[in-house]
Amino acid sequence: MLEIILLCGLAALAANLPFLSDRVGFVLPPDVLKMNFGWRLLELVLLYLAVGVVARVLEARVSTVQPQHWWFYVATAALFIVMAWPGFVWRYFWRKPGL
Repeated sequence: MLEIILLCGLAALAANLPFLSDRVGFVLPPDVLKMNFGWRLLELVLLYLAVGVVARVLEARVSTVQPQHWWFYVATAALFIVMAWPGFVWRYFWRKPGL
């Protein structure tokens, strides 16, 4: 049960990370490469995949890994995007320009 709560918290944090930083890949400063929505979307996809790997490892520790079909990945991607909504709103709607 604790693993599920930690995984949901990790997913919520990972979904909002691309919108909290102006650094590309959390490494390159904003002076080197301009951070735009395309980079944030790429980071969101990569973090979705990273959380999926963590979930798969946790599932493998508990029992055999169940095979999933494409609709499972579509549903979890949609949930991941919904979890990213607070970060998106903060970055593009709530924050004052120039901050």
